[in-house]
Amino acid sequence: METKLSDVRFDGQEFNLGIDVHHRSWKVTIRTAGMEVKTMAMPPDPRGLHTYMTKHYPGGTYNSAYEAGFSGFWAHRQLVELGIANSVVHAADVPTTDKERRQKDDPRDSRKLARGLENAELNAIHIPSPATEQLRSLCRLRERISSHIVRLKNRIKGFLKYYGMTVEEDSAYRHWSGAFLTRLEGLCSEPGPRSDTLLLTLEALREESRRMATITQKLRQHCREGEAARIIALLKTVPGIGPKTAFMLYTELQDIGRFANLDKLNSFLGLIPSTESSGEDEKATGITPRCNRALRPLLIEAAWVAIRCDTELLKAFSKLASRMKKQAAIMRIARKLAARVAYVWRTGTPYKPVVPIG
Repeated sequence: METKLSDVRFDGQEFNLGIDVHHRSWKVTIRTAGMEVKTMAMPPDPRGLHTYMTKHYPGGTYNSAYEAGFSGFWAHRQLVELGIANSVVHAADVPTTDKERRQKDDPRDSRKLARGLENAELNAIHIPSPATEQLRSLCRLRERISSHIVRLKNRIKGFLKYYGMTVEEDSAYRHWSGAFLTRLEGLCSEPGPRSDTLLLTLEALREESRRMATITQKLRQHCREGEAARIIALLKTVPGIGPKTAFMLYTELQDIGRFANLDKLNSFLGLIPSTESSGEDEKATGITPRCNRALRPLLIEAAWVAIRCDTELLKAFSKLASRMKKQAAIMRIARKLAARVAYVWRTGTPYKPVVPIG
């Protein structure tokens, strides 16, 4: 009697799927019972993958993994809804042989993921809630525009120096007020390409500044009430933490409870050293390159502000700076700042500075 495909069942059998995600197609490797069953290309559609698995391997338990990147978490959420236990992993943490590193292609990447998943060698990253993820996108847009504004200001300064155009360096100059921009426009009284260049750059700066103001207003609207408002208000009680840093901390960390201890938090923030050890020798090789690129510079900047308004941190910084470079000392202060952030977030208690006695 001929056995039909629909008669074969895989009840309870685990299938591990490594997915190399791309815009136009996915490369999927299927492994089970310690062997590779198939590597295939398919459209980037979670439902299509689920349909394929239930048709060819009905009754099985399906696990999958793909690397974090441009594709975000929409595929993860759909896979989970369809009953596939999916993980999103850091690309640099996927076990890779030397051959795979030197001969990289999409099928190999999917095989690595499937193999790592089967051998329980993959660690899933945190998946944000859709609401927090959307708020994070708005915060990151604000940071990109802020960087663009800095570039435009530097471009204008360089332009003025190049042509020997001098302006009074008063408070308006330092804060780039509207009056200062009007003063710069007054330097363009003589028609010509030079004036056109400066006027167009000033116009771009005004437009980016308007966009920045709009985004800041939107952020305040979205964080005006609920959990976001409560946590951001708590974070702003920590010395050195202003509204911008509080918004970024909330949207990037999302849930302080996911960090088991301060070491885990500092590792995520990138406030730890890289180390090389051999035998009994261990050598620190500088600050780790792995970090949250949005938060580390903000916390270091906040630490510089904090030592100017918090006597306890100033005392700690002065003591550290007496035996190491100031850049290394401020990293220690940033870690102390991170500890304060974690404390007020976990306890729900506003920060109260220590008042010196006497």
